[in-house]
Amino acid sequence: MRYFILILQLSFSLVLLAQVKDSTTNLSLLFMGDIMGHDSQINSARQADGSFDYTEVFEYLRNEISEVDVAIANLEVTLAGPPFKGYPQFSSPDNLALAAKNAGIDIFGTANNHSVDRGKKGIIRTLNVLDSLQIPHTGTFRTTEEKTKSTPFIINKNGIKLALLNYSYGTNGIKVPSPTVVNLIDYKSIASDVELAKAQNTDKIIMFIHWGTEYQHEPNKYQTDVADFCFNKGVDYIIGSHPHVVQKSEWETDSIKEKELFITYSLGNFVSNQRKRYTDGGQMIKLVLQKENNNVSIKESGFYLTWVYTPVIQGKKHFHILPCGKYELEPEFFASPEHFDKMKLYISDSRNLLNSQNKNVKEYLFFENKWGL
Repeated sequence: MRYFILILQLSFSLVLLAQVKDSTTNLSLLFMGDIMGHDSQINSARQADGSFDYTEVFEYLRNEISEVDVAIANLEVTLAGPPFKGYPQFSSPDNLALAAKNAGIDIFGTANNHSVDRGKKGIIRTLNVLDSLQIPHTGTFRTTEEKTKSTPFIINKNGIKLALLNYSYGTNGIKVPSPTVVNLIDYKSIASDVELAKAQNTDKIIMFIHWGTEYQHEPNKYQTDVADFCFNKGVDYIIGSHPHVVQKSEWETDSIKEKELFITYSLGNFVSNQRKRYTDGGQMIKLVLQKENNNVSIKESGFYLTWVYTPVIQGKKHFHILPCGKYELEPEFFASPEHFDKMKLYISDSRNLLNSQNKNVKEYLFFENKWGL
């Protein structure tokens, strides 16, 4: 009888262990910065038959993007149709969004200072194109009613439910035309949207935000003030863009509220034709969330440095986003030593900044044919 009871106890323990194991799930997220569309990028994508193809832009980090559960990027152009034009009022070919999707990008944030570059038509057509390509998006809306119905944007995967909110500091002084909506950084609106997210019983609330001072490596007071407000209202993770250079990340616990907080102040450029020092690359932020016994926390976080490689082949400029940790090991890949040296300078500048200022957020490096922290 004693042995029978022991066997029952052992079986019960194994069942409990299996249940605990089954109740633990992970969700990986990848955030990318500004997808821009300067004139030279449009010209590079133009094909002989007049069509556009951006496939090569993303081809060298397709694996890094596709391997995560959810990949999110800032679409800093409109898809307003021709005439296609870069700075200062962007309209890129639709294929830019399609190529990004085919590379593994799942969601676009569309609230940024270029959202209204082509007026109401530009906002609406951008959303129509993304919908036709079945690319989820948030940050801009056709009407107030649509914003109300679509807020918060919910990511529900692997048993983890997230709210994604997207805002911009402004629209370059261009008035947002009625009835369209661009989410602008406004404390009252943010507080209201956060409460809506809480009402959805989300595990975490993420803010994807466009802010800061262009080309400055240090977060300004506006960024830190807005971040403090958002964290105090209940936002868990903040991911920033706009300065076109990378800024620090911090992962820590608020000892008073016993709440885990994560912030990246600026992702920098994901792809653009900005070639000056510090602006020719960016960082991708990866968060691996773990849900255990209904509690979600960050299991792992880190950054990948990326650099935009622009070789000229047969008189045509090409654009390729490279994951730096991999291609710094392959100098023979580059068309000239000059290109390799420029990437190495970007890597050195970025590592000096982020390794000295980041809190608990390290770089993913490529070693023995795999990425690791």
